[in-house]
Amino acid sequence: MPLILSLDTSTTVCSVALHLTDGSTGNLLLACYELFTERTSSAMLTTLIGNIVDQAGYSLTQLDAIAVAKGPGSYTGLRIGVSTAKGLCFALSKPLIAINTLTAMTEQIRPYFPADYLLCPMIDARRMEVYCAIYNTNGHEIQQTVAKVIDELSFDEWLAKNTVVFFGDGAAKCRPLIGGHSNAIFQDTLVLPSARTVGQLATSAFEQGQFEDVASFEPFYLKDFMAIPSKKVVF
Repeated sequence: MPLILSLDTSTTVCSVALHLTDGSTGNLLLACYELFTERTSSAMLTTLIGNIVDQAGYSLTQLDAIAVAKGPGSYTGLRIGVSTAKGLCFALSKPLIAINTLTAMTEQIRPYFPADYLLCPMIDARRMEVYCAIYNTNGHEIQQTVAKVIDELSFDEWLAKNTVVFFGDGAAKCRPLIGGHSNAIFQDTLVLPSARTVGQLATSAFEQGQFEDVASFEPFYLKDFMAIPSKKVVF
């Protein structure tokens, strides 16, 4: 019965979840904390981890694995989540599981759409750019994760033959450009990354032995970090 702690700090949402899997109950969510306030990840993540394990009646030593949303997403957020997960794995001698953030987002909504629909999670990037991928309703990736600059023709090849559901905080950029297409559906409810579905996917990865090398693992940034140059102040 693996007990898995999951973390997601890939966007401004900071979330922690605890899952227990066994033959009788399946994948059981024991607890989940989600904070939607700005700049919470670094300040609150370790506190949430301690609280969620303790309040569920376990200790950190009883964990069987640590799972983390590996990206894409915020450069700083990903660094915080992955470094925290790796630190726990080293300290507790536990395996590390990494889950694509977009795959975990898709897991939140895929049971609610017909089998012939396609699902396109989007995370807001700079300007008119989003991080996105395309999945079928079985959760299988049919277009790999990319950083995409959005224009009127960005998804023409998919929309020509498929109904595509766009969701996530990056979808707002896309809606004014292709929202009028008859095959484009935009979720009115905002879908944000969550450790709840990172943990759901992590239990399957645990059973299949899909672990990362803790020492060498790095977040899935997708593109290089670009620092904004500071303005020179003259006195």
